[in-house]
Amino acid sequence: MSAEKVRGARRRRWRLPSSPQEWTRRRLQVLLAATALVVLALAYGVVTSVVVLWDVDATRPQQSPSSERISLTGSDEDAMAAAPLPPASLVDAQPGSLSTESATTLALPASRLVGAAGVPSGFPHTPEGALAQLVAIDRAALEPAVVGRAQDVIAAWAAPGGPTAENWSGVVAVAMLLSAAGLPATGAPEMQLRLDPAMGFIKGTVGDDFVVPCVDFVVTATIGSGSPRVHRVAMADCQRMIWHGDRWVIGPGPEPAPAPSLWPGTPASLDAGYLWLEAPAWTD
Repeated sequence: MSAEKVRGARRRRWRLPSSPQEWTRRRLQVLLAATALVVLALAYGVVTSVVVLWDVDATRPQQSPSSERISLTGSDEDAMAAAPLPPASLVDAQPGSLSTESATTLALPASRLVGAAGVPSGFPHTPEGALAQLVAIDRAALEPAVVGRAQDVIAAWAAPGGPTAENWSGVVAVAMLLSAAGLPATGAPEMQLRLDPAMGFIKGTVGDDFVVPCVDFVVTATIGSGSPRVHRVAMADCQRMIWHGDRWVIGPGPEPAPAPSLWPGTPASLDAGYLWLEAPAWTD
């Protein structure tokens, strides 16, 4: 083959898609791959939800963070948070064969208030209340798939000394997803995310005021318009939750050991100790 023909073949190999249909198809493939990439990162503990103290007002959203620094960390709390959980791969997070074994149901309490940045709040002083608050923060930060929204949530709910709008893993995950898909930081109508809390468990408690709850979401990515594609994977998150004043917040200290992201209802999810979550209307 002549040098000119080789150069022509290379030019043809790397040219942009020649039709809108071809470009749309390739873009959807990129979006699907990017979603899987981010979910894999989240599965290995990228998601970190944190909370800041606010003065609760049932009649309006909370508006300004407390300047009081939370300092509850200790050997018992650290040991519990760091205790390893069963590992999981991206394959384990994909839809798989379901078990016929029965599992206990864990009821999540309903929110009583709208908190800062529109995040549901006002959960009771129980381990289940801590889990419900964690679910609310994760959903509010990640579902819009907009960098600014994730930054707003962490700015409103991060304890002093905790993650910031620049380094919070939730912000990093959203930015990585949009970057990989070739989309702006403001997101795009053709990509929508939904996090449904399917399973969860309480890893442990220290006294009445420290809980490490874990939640296993089903993440649904709807991509494209007209005939959209739907991609589903599991994504799990555990966090340190402490009771301070009249609300659950995420306390200082390293993020807990990663929770296994397992497709809900599979034998692996039941073996890991996950329970079915009975979610109230606010999670819809």
